[in-house]
Amino acid sequence: MNHHDITNATALIAKARAEGRTALDESAGKMLLARFGIRSPRSAVAADAKEAMAIAEGLTPPFVAKVVSREILHKSDAGGVALNLTDAAAVGAAIEAMQAKPKIASAQVEGWLVEEMIPAGREVVVGGFRDPQFGQMIMVGLGGIFVEVLKDVSFRICPISASDARAMLAELKGHELLRGVRGEAGVDEDALVDLMVRIGGENGLLMTLGDEIAEADLNPVIVSSSGVMAADARFLLTPEGNQAESEGEAAPHMPPLQAFRPLFEPKTIAVLGASTKDVAIANTFIRRLKEFGYGGAIYPIHPSATEIEGCKAYPSLASTPEPIDYAYVAIGAQRIPDAIAEAKGRCRIAQVISSGFGEVEEGKELEKDLLRKARDSGVRVIGPNCLGTYSPRGGLTFPSGAPKEVGQVGVVAQSGGLSTDIIKRGQWRGLRFSGLVTIGNSADVTPHELLEYYFADPQTRAIGLYIEDVKEGRAFFELLRSPLATKPVVILKGGRSSQGRIAAASHTGALAGDDKAWDALTKQAPVVLVPTVDAFIDTLLALQHLQLRPWKPTKAVTLFGNGGGSSVLGTDAFAAVGLDVSPYSGRARELLEGLGLPPGTSVANPIDTPVRTLQERDGFVAGEILDIVYEHAKPDAIAMHLNLAAFVGRGTVDPIDNLFSVVAQTQEKWPGVAHFALALRTDGSAELDERRRHYRDKAREIGVPVFDEIAPMALALANVGHLEGRFAARGGA
Repeated sequence: MNHHDITNATALIAKARAEGRTALDESAGKMLLARFGIRSPRSAVAADAKEAMAIAEGLTPPFVAKVVSREILHKSDAGGVALNLTDAAAVGAAIEAMQAKPKIASAQVEGWLVEEMIPAGREVVVGGFRDPQFGQMIMVGLGGIFVEVLKDVSFRICPISASDARAMLAELKGHELLRGVRGEAGVDEDALVDLMVRIGGENGLLMTLGDEIAEADLNPVIVSSSGVMAADARFLLTPEGNQAESEGEAAPHMPPLQAFRPLFEPKTIAVLGASTKDVAIANTFIRRLKEFGYGGAIYPIHPSATEIEGCKAYPSLASTPEPIDYAYVAIGAQRIPDAIAEAKGRCRIAQVISSGFGEVEEGKELEKDLLRKARDSGVRVIGPNCLGTYSPRGGLTFPSGAPKEVGQVGVVAQSGGLSTDIIKRGQWRGLRFSGLVTIGNSADVTPHELLEYYFADPQTRAIGLYIEDVKEGRAFFELLRSPLATKPVVILKGGRSSQGRIAAASHTGALAGDDKAWDALTKQAPVVLVPTVDAFIDTLLALQHLQLRPWKPTKAVTLFGNGGGSSVLGTDAFAAVGLDVSPYSGRARELLEGLGLPPGTSVANPIDTPVRTLQERDGFVAGEILDIVYEHAKPDAIAMHLNLAAFVGRGTVDPIDNLFSVVAQTQEKWPGVAHFALALRTDGSAELDERRRHYRDKAREIGVPVFDEIAPMALALANVGHLEGRFAARGGA
């Protein structure tokens, strides 16, 4: 699109605003489409029936006549659309009839649109709207009953590519109708894809005029074997002055590893809020630092005390012997902006634990004051209203008893309490962290900044985010779509049902539920959404151990374990998440049957092996089974499940202990062939739960994720497959 077209497009919108309109009329809407190379039928606006007849004389029948009124958004509902008009006289008669309709007679009518009727084709709806977090989005759906009743639509965050547009069409339940069914000709999908890109692409209408367009509705778009044409177009304008207010000068950009090294590996820590009376949360923080083994300097900040918790105290951030890498701030909210201002360039990062800022109405101005003074002092603020940071590599922790072992999973969370759950529950499940940062209000440091750090951090392999308000959604999206996004991201989204819908003044707006942008994100970037904390931990556990294979996304699964009923239910669980447990045939089946395993064993897939079978050859029979599966079945994943209660009192040989040796040897023998995951089921007894904990530690040593049940294992492997598919679409991890 050239500069002249952009100028004309913005002039159309400016004219509408000058006339006091909140939307473009249909004629102006189609002129706007023309500026972006999108065809619509020849048309003109008449003042009355007589002028409409004269216009029709210069066009090719059949005709359509429509009312033009800013008071009538839905013309068909008001009786303001007449189709298949054969000549000029029919146009005049139709307009006279429409004038008598109650909803039209009571409205201020500005004219009558007369246009050539589009030849028959398939009706499609293409629309757009401004998501409150991510900005412009595009929608496509089949028209008529498919969009009105079945809501057969697909969404993406703009900008989209041609491949995105094709993927959107492929998602529609009625997609085959576009291909042609029951002798009907297929439509020109290439032309429809081109129209979608002209609307939602990099230089498309929604991206070019993103600040001006609140909602767009091309309904219907008629697509046939000979091309595509927009029969109707509605554009709702954003309120004037809708642009977000600037919160002041942005923090200077710094390479992420350099910017956040003081957070994850602080050499000096200042603590604001510790008391000589041993009652404050900051005192607990100092004690936990010492218990955790923090080796750097700790400087309590107190206006009068000389020593707190065995550490020499100082009156301000300006008076410490060394500059501060990380400040833990837990004093009264009103005192915090000035306390940060005193740093005067001697503090890199301050994590504000205190509440009373932007999360409550009366604290919004205080939060702005905090940010201004932090900017002036060169301090990056994490929070306010959070719990702290956990970084085993830096000796930094806020929960007690957190593992000291440095792991490979990085987490960002907007909930402090939930973060403690993630660390502690993850610890017992075998999850180990490269770091976890609670960000609370994320008034300064945003989720995407810490995400960029984890992408760059060589210690981090997989990333988890608990997000309620992504803050800078567009920057977040662009980072995830950029070449920097080289690692899988698991998102637990809070508040998906309460984000607040936009006013539904169009078909697109009515169909744009609260979570459409997040669902679209999973189809455009290497991310997966999970519904619960357990699923969050399960998926990160799988990613901690399993190396993603974009060239072989997980789909085909071998289910191997003890318990026929469990195998049947397990097969259903895998099918429910889109993974395939299909019976073997050919050489794999033949060789497995040739092992001569005890009665009651089934090798069809699922492989069902009673305890007696698994005890064969002191448990090493599992290795013979796995060798055949790896060599001849070549599944994408092997999911093993064991009911630990079935092994109680069944002899002196513990086949499960030996199994870990078998799995380690098999993985070395057949590298990259299949992911291996294990579900260890118990009856809930303390004895078996403790036994499972023992096995879980052994599994972690050989890189095998352990789950409590088959269904969570199935979901985790499905999420792995989804992420592999996303990286494959981008050309590799």
